[in-house]
Amino acid sequence: MSASVRGTATTTLVVVALAYTVSSAAKVGRYEPDWTSLDARSLPAWYDQAKFGIFIHWGIYSVPAFGSEWFWMNWRGKKGAAYVNYMTKNYKPDFTYQDFGPQFTAEFFDPVQWASIIKDSGAKYVVLTTKHHEGYTMWPSKRAFGWNSVDVGPHRDLVGELSRAVRNLNSTRFGVYHSLYEWFNPLWVQDKQSNLTTRTFVTEKVLPELYELVNNYKPEVIWSDGEWEAPATYWDSLNFLAWLYNDSPVKDTIVVNDRWGTDTLCKHGGYLTCADRYQPGKIVGRKWENAMTIDKYSWGYRKNARALDVYTIQNLITQLVETVSFGGNLLLNISPTSDGMIPPLHEERLLQIGQWLSVNGESIYNSQPWSKCQNDTYNSYLWFTQGNNPAIIYSIFMQWPKENKLNSECLDKLNIESVIMLETQSKLNWKHRSKGGLTIKLEDRSRIKGNWGWALKITMKL
Repeated sequence: MSASVRGTATTTLVVVALAYTVSSAAKVGRYEPDWTSLDARSLPAWYDQAKFGIFIHWGIYSVPAFGSEWFWMNWRGKKGAAYVNYMTKNYKPDFTYQDFGPQFTAEFFDPVQWASIIKDSGAKYVVLTTKHHEGYTMWPSKRAFGWNSVDVGPHRDLVGELSRAVRNLNSTRFGVYHSLYEWFNPLWVQDKQSNLTTRTFVTEKVLPELYELVNNYKPEVIWSDGEWEAPATYWDSLNFLAWLYNDSPVKDTIVVNDRWGTDTLCKHGGYLTCADRYQPGKIVGRKWENAMTIDKYSWGYRKNARALDVYTIQNLITQLVETVSFGGNLLLNISPTSDGMIPPLHEERLLQIGQWLSVNGESIYNSQPWSKCQNDTYNSYLWFTQGNNPAIIYSIFMQWPKENKLNSECLDKLNIESVIMLETQSKLNWKHRSKGGLTIKLEDRSRIKGNWGWALKITMKL
């Protein structure tokens, strides 16, 4: 990774009109290598419907497992005191970052087990870091000789193994993270020293890798990163994306983010990320994604991470509900160890989310923001989504209310036919308050098993 509301007062029951569009066959004619043409491409429908994905940060930085995935830069580039002291204390003086390579063994990596955990989490897509800023590729790239997962370390095609395992379960789409930038690659250093008047790094390294990934593994997400050092013209992003949308083997289903040059973040691409942990707190004009990590302080695995450094399941469910209510997707990162294990607390959080979604997923998947309200001003813990049927609204509350009564201003003056709690499938009673708003009588809390949030299905008379 880079270092780095309420709607209108109308009560009309309509699906919120967002500026982005979705389509299962997102192609009209050919796309030209300019942003006007590329940005006009409709977002493949599967991505907006998915709502929840898993990010995986895994690489050589998982071996020192100290500080963050930016270990090499923080140690050798920025000369951070904590990193220098860590290496001085634990490694011989002439130890290099490349010496970590053989220690990236992935000996316990079981792609089928990973795919099963991802499926059980309820995630509909997964994005694997295939190359971070360190330049090490998790597949046998012809442009990373001696610095890839087949030549050094596990001697396995990690991208290939996980992509096959995920697809064999036929429930999750496979995507790749790829960094344009590499901190210390000599070709990049040469181009930078020339004031970017040369583009050897791009033509000899970056673009060939991207074409390899797409042609060999057919990902349905490309999560680009490391764009901030040069404009899109240097990276040749426009020509690559035109090929991706027109002629690639994934042209009809591929989704990309907004990190393709210094001039593209939060402006161009298939969907917006704008910043790590992006959470605008409102509906924005285009589809967006909240990429966040289970470990509060790092995207990569840390040996010294404590339980308190991991977000609680209540935090994560709240993030998911809030993100989806405003029209975004949540991409939640986990940080495997260098030997290929998903940390137990990370696995537990994923399975807990899956447990919650198995009961309440109807209020999340394939939903849209509700045009009237996204969050109730009367109860800040109350959120709303809308189903594809405009007669159905979902009310999701993150705290159990006193006296088993849920009060809402947003649900005022609606012609309600029924209110059903998804967990119990019980029909609930409700009444409009004389001073405005609606009160829903919930079941006794002692009868409810769930602890992390509850969804009500509210059907209207149209």
